[in-house]
Amino acid sequence: MRVVIAEDLFLLREGLVRLLTAHGFEVVAAVASAPELLADQAGGVGYLLKDRVFNDEAFTTAIRSVAAGGTVLDPEVVQKLMVRHSRTEPVTRLTPREHEVLALMAEGRSNVAIAQRLFITEKAVSKHAAGIFAKLDLAPSDDDNRRVLAVLAYLES
Repeated sequence: MRVVIAEDLFLLREGLVRLLTAHGFEVVAAVASAPELLADQAGGVGYLLKDRVFNDEAFTTAIRSVAAGGTVLDPEVVQKLMVRHSRTEPVTRLTPREHEVLALMAEGRSNVAIAQRLFITEKAVSKHAAGIFAKLDLAPSDDDNRRVLAVLAYLES
């Protein structure tokens, strides 16, 4: 599996490269900041706090989950984001189907999995996701992941 690492601390960045390589990952780049990634945001999203990763098995499992299109967020990060990005009220504007789609997003499901679960097309899932983002006032941004912010709004409501 190919991975890219963004970590500002040199020693930690190099340590991550060695750890992941030892576990069979192909580290294609290791950069010091997020802007250096040039990421297309097509994959999953993960953010773990350094001081809360306690073993390599849990860490590599989280990476594999993200690579499969899932979302892995440290609970402490989620709690802080929920306080900062309170969006409870707009969630009430969602249709019942949009609520279903958002609930499955919150479970970490991909668009393909959501489509299969709801017996709809992947294109329909994308359309519902666009409606969710619009109703939650989540404009496209290079700095934020709208899917994660939508899930946080759902979890808070």
